[in-house]
Amino acid sequence: MNKRIIITASVFGALAVILGAFGAHSLKKILSADQMEIWHTAVQYHFYHTFALLFLTTFARFKNNMINFSSYCFSLGIVFFSGSLYLLSLKDVFHWESANVLGPITPIGGLFFILGWLSLLLAAIRDK
Repeated sequence: MNKRIIITASVFGALAVILGAFGAHSLKKILSADQMEIWHTAVQYHFYHTFALLFLTTFARFKNNMINFSSYCFSLGIVFFSGSLYLLSLKDVFHWESANVLGPITPIGGLFFILGWLSLLLAAIRDK
């Protein structure tokens, strides 16, 4: 098992629960339906990739750097993809007119997710 990955997944998991509950109980009163959908998407991908991080810990037998690379990609994907969506969904609440610059950050997070999955694939292919 990789302790660093488990700790990272634990922190991201706790944050996903907190942000999901915050959205469901507090934000639905102040966000539009479209903004709530953005928040919900952020929470979903946050959770999916937290579970993906935990899944990586089962590959202790892999002796290559692809698993570590995958964990970094999943982590960066959560920060960039979900993080930018969280902020974008709140832009009207905080009157952030300049928050639209976050729009291009979301696909960068998605790219990190894709790289994480492809590096996991590569690690499995390389395993003997």
